[in-house]
Amino acid sequence: MKESTHRISERTRSAHLLLAVAAMVLVGTSARCEPVPHRVVSMNLCTDQLAMLVAAENQLYAVSHLASDPEASVLAADAKRFATNHGLAEEIFMMHPDLVLAGTFTNRASVAMLRRLGLRVEEFAPSTSLAEIKDQIRRMGALFGRQQHAEELVTEFERSLAAVPSELQSRPLAALYYANSYTSGSSTLAAEVVAQAGLENLGTRLGLKGAVRLPLEMIVMAAPELVVGGERTGTSPTLAYQTFDHPALRAILNGRDLTAVPDKYWICGGPFTTEAVRLLATTSRNIAEHRRP
Repeated sequence: MKESTHRISERTRSAHLLLAVAAMVLVGTSARCEPVPHRVVSMNLCTDQLAMLVAAENQLYAVSHLASDPEASVLAADAKRFATNHGLAEEIFMMHPDLVLAGTFTNRASVAMLRRLGLRVEEFAPSTSLAEIKDQIRRMGALFGRQQHAEELVTEFERSLAAVPSELQSRPLAALYYANSYTSGSSTLAAEVVAQAGLENLGTRLGLKGAVRLPLEMIVMAAPELVVGGERTGTSPTLAYQTFDHPALRAILNGRDLTAVPDKYWICGGPFTTEAVRLLATTSRNIAEHRRP
């Protein structure tokens, strides 16, 4: 009898323990359920644009000053509807936001200060692939309570990518070449855009990863069929672009200009990145056409 009572007591304690754990989980889940924000401030160019695409009317209050720069932002005209910030903690705090959006490379002191002041800050890392763009659109939709609208944006993004023809018998070799002799290797959005457009990225072929310097000599030795150069800013000559005019690079180009894809299409990942794919795919097809006898 005592043994039976002991077993029942053990089962009762186990049941109480399970109920306690379940309660803790429910409390934790409840704590993580944030209310839908009504006054959002974005302090990063990439979160600016995703927020503008996802937010409902009057839900987004302010974006960064870069959002209205037509060379950097696809939605520059749209950005003028919102208040502007320069990423300073004091100015953002005075805007009384219930959610602040930042990039993982956004001013760290400002992000830390805003959190110490009790504001909710959500950070977004730069997209390094087309799949991550979809993930970030969905995450932004969840933050704004606009999941259905975000899913519609993702569907349209997938449809636009699928509409870009990129099937070629062989992939022309392309070298990405930016200011200060930088290129994009694997694990970058630029490299995936190049691949999606039907090209082979020289940086990836060389085993480079991320954004790294690429000596001009390596481009000359590889003799790519296409050199995609970053957009020059300003009209005055600068040391950052001196290799763009080097005779060795000019010889590779054989009288052609560097292929330019406007920075605004792939500085940040978004539905507009499809345009970068489309531009490079068109160039890729043109190269293939010229190969034909």
